[in-house]
Amino acid sequence: MNSRRNRALLALLPVLTLLQASPAQPQPPAAEKAKNPLSHEIVVTATRLETPQREVASAVTVLSQKDLAGSGRTTVLEVLQDVLGLSLQQNGPPGSAASAFLRGANPEHTLVLLDGTEMNDPMSTTGLFDLAHLRLDDVERIEIIRGPQSPLYGSEAMGGVVQVITRSGQGRPNFHLSALAGSYGTASAGASFSGQTGRFRFFLNSSFFKTDGFSAADASNPGNTEKDGWRSLSLSGRLGWSLGNNAELELAAGRLASRLDMDSFGGAYGDDPNSRQDYTALTARGSLRTLLLRNRWEQRLSLSLVKHDRVYDNPTDALHPFDAEQGSFTGQRLELDWQNNILLSASHTLTAGFELKHETGESEYISWSPWGDMSSPFPRKSSGLAGLYVQDQARLGGILFAAAGFRLDRHSVSGTALTWRLAPAVILPVTSTKLRTTLGTGFKAPSLYQLYAPGTAWGPIGNSTLRPERSLGWDVGLEQPLWGGRFMASAGYFINSFRDLIQFDYLQGYTNVGRAETKGVELELRGGPWPWLELESSYGLLEAKDLDSQTALLRRPHDKFSACLRLQAERRVLITLTLSHTGARDDLEYSNWVTRRVRLKAFSLLGASVAWTVRKGAQVFLRLDNILNQAYELVRGYGTPGFSVYGGFHFDTSF
Repeated sequence: MNSRRNRALLALLPVLTLLQASPAQPQPPAAEKAKNPLSHEIVVTATRLETPQREVASAVTVLSQKDLAGSGRTTVLEVLQDVLGLSLQQNGPPGSAASAFLRGANPEHTLVLLDGTEMNDPMSTTGLFDLAHLRLDDVERIEIIRGPQSPLYGSEAMGGVVQVITRSGQGRPNFHLSALAGSYGTASAGASFSGQTGRFRFFLNSSFFKTDGFSAADASNPGNTEKDGWRSLSLSGRLGWSLGNNAELELAAGRLASRLDMDSFGGAYGDDPNSRQDYTALTARGSLRTLLLRNRWEQRLSLSLVKHDRVYDNPTDALHPFDAEQGSFTGQRLELDWQNNILLSASHTLTAGFELKHETGESEYISWSPWGDMSSPFPRKSSGLAGLYVQDQARLGGILFAAAGFRLDRHSVSGTALTWRLAPAVILPVTSTKLRTTLGTGFKAPSLYQLYAPGTAWGPIGNSTLRPERSLGWDVGLEQPLWGGRFMASAGYFINSFRDLIQFDYLQGYTNVGRAETKGVELELRGGPWPWLELESSYGLLEAKDLDSQTALLRRPHDKFSACLRLQAERRVLITLTLSHTGARDDLEYSNWVTRRVRLKAFSLLGASVAWTVRKGAQVFLRLDNILNQAYELVRGYGTPGFSVYGGFHFDTSF
């Protein structure tokens, strides 16, 4: 523990040295500020309403449209891999099950939102969302908020929130076309049509992706030669109408359909030539925004529906002549949210709202083997949740910015949860130093599976007496502009404690017995000395521990570093270099019916991309991933991509 603390202090020294060596800088003129994106970033997720990032006490990462477009990447998962405080796990090639650890919290403790709509799957075992499915084609920006956010967002937000915000039509009608091709038989194409005419705006998008992939069971192990591919087709749209000066109506809908080839398990001889998963997700959302009392009272009323369908089929084959299985899982969530933002004064805003959720799910699983046939039906079950939330947000003289709030939730099965949060920030006028801290609680209601899963001959599984999982989180940090605002340096420290974690016991089924703690240091530096050169770098140090067994939590790297250098050459050419390092992690290996703890080695990945703007609205790009062909694992026994090359183009035209 002492050695890790020393490493954290050593990691802080560069930032502290910069702060000490940089005298108070005069503020840049207004014209320079207008060109500086660090001064005008607006975030929505941290407070549920548009707020300048400099006034937010939460630890926030924003991936802007410039970040996304310049990356040459095609999925949300790819651009999340270098985010500070976030680490990923994926069981094989693109399309395979993927989830995130945010500050070391469990994947189900991260709430994933799509334009404010909760995407977590009610029929996944723990209620997490599979991040492998989200494409970038219609994404405007991504906001990641670290730390407990349950007072604003309720269940699932114990570790933080990832919100994906899609585009809405603006300006003249515009047509966009993009395509990509490259390694592993990968091909992608997307088209969108957007714009605004009078009081009506629209954005319509379609995209297709396919890859032949590689073996999900790591091909470095014997018996794993068969490739596992993925194909997906997505359609989405947003329509908006301005109903006079004080009201706006918006409708949004999307459909994603994909097919994934799978293997039996990770490790030697895990190949399965005909196992597959068909996944379909449907989303629909309607929202009404009104302004009353001379624009002092804003109401946002939204109704959303999300449906997940997963179908598994694994017939007999030459490698498994006597084994077969089939399964189907359907989860659905209907959500109503009524949010009110009341402007009490120019520097004081009260946010209050009411939220209703209704989740339903059902599944059927059947398997055949020489040991006998098995059927595991999960009859249709449901649960409801009602939440009342209040937040008070105030500004004092451009120096003190504070938010405080609480939330009361009532789950139809697991009972009541009260959460609260304090989030003040102070900006020192002389040096523009921002000091911030947050203290808050979080909770997560049990999933439908954890509550209702039928028992087997081996013992019980579901437990309708489960209580919500709970957390307490605290962090402190500072942000310091350097070199006249051209750079922004930040440093932070956090501690999260978790109790009543739901864990499975073979004799009792699911019970509230788990306790865990995560703590660490987060450092970041971003900006550029000149308009044509930008640098982003971050370093995170994490200690994540199971307090009962006093062992490290699985698959959480002890440290993580990432750096991105963007060079704008000759105005039309953008060169991007990326370097990431992921530290060692513990995992479990299953071999010969025995589970043993193993250590996954640290690894570093080098990437590069070149984007050339041929003319206005036309761009071609080349992307290189894992240039050093590093062999590594995210999950024990599962494959990862080697050196990869991709190329493509973007084309825009307005009417």
